[in-house]
Amino acid sequence: MKHLINPLDFSVEETEELLLLAEDIAKDRSRYSEICHGKKLATLFYEPSTRTRLSFEAAMLNLGGNVLGFASGGDSSASKGESVADTIRVVSCYADIVAMRHPKEGAALVAATHASVPVINAGDGGHQHPTQTLTDLLTIHSLKGHLDNLTIGLCGDLKFGRTVHSLISALVRYPGIKFVLISPEELKVPSYIRKEVLQKNGIEFKETEDLESVMPELDILYMTRVQRERFFNEEDYIRLKDKYILDMNKMALAREDMLVLHPLPRVNEISVEVDNDPRAVYFKQAQFGVYVRMALIMKLLGVELC
Repeated sequence: MKHLINPLDFSVEETEELLLLAEDIAKDRSRYSEICHGKKLATLFYEPSTRTRLSFEAAMLNLGGNVLGFASGGDSSASKGESVADTIRVVSCYADIVAMRHPKEGAALVAATHASVPVINAGDGGHQHPTQTLTDLLTIHSLKGHLDNLTIGLCGDLKFGRTVHSLISALVRYPGIKFVLISPEELKVPSYIRKEVLQKNGIEFKETEDLESVMPELDILYMTRVQRERFFNEEDYIRLKDKYILDMNKMALAREDMLVLHPLPRVNEISVEVDNDPRAVYFKQAQFGVYVRMALIMKLLGVELC
């Protein structure tokens, strides 16, 4: 039995197989419409989510399976004090696979330790978000045709952004990857990412606060919102939330084939005028998220086309 807790739980080869399966699903979804008939996915979301939860549910329904679960901790027995370990033991009796989001880092690993079915980490605090990473990789792979020899700009909240941390960890395994880390001083990438992931793997990167100056260098610009829910101080959030706003003036500085990704939801860090630019692919990215979660569910359940 295999779980997905960290983006590195899958090797480069396993990731490639998963992305190819997701791309095949995207070409003809109807071929996979009954492959999980009779299977059940439990979505245990202790933290609010729209895209990730609905994407998982859409994925399982598209495969012909069923869905059960809850959308907030207040709707579960956690409100009565039940532990994650006990909840997952019980839910393992009801479902064939579990997707869990939790505000505490490491909660998904605890769940996997006590589960008797595969567990997928759908986000644990500011730590990891591996299925968003798979979505990002599929978006880049499908639209660029490869995952190597790219300059990736990561902009916004690089301190608390679990999507950023997971994506960096996954991409350092590919040759020729360079990172441009764009953030205010207060939201710089954590030192453990800088030292243990980037420097340890000999990855070329630079840090800057100036988005405009680096736009011409980028193959990918990955925008993130400043996350209000991660701040203890409202004044700091207000001061930093509008630091970076991508508009058409900035887009004019970029390459014609640069892609703009965003894990969503956005607040105002990308102007709506950018939505019509063909380089803005964040809504396509959301669709790719369904396909890659379909592929992931299939892989973890061990089902395949006859």
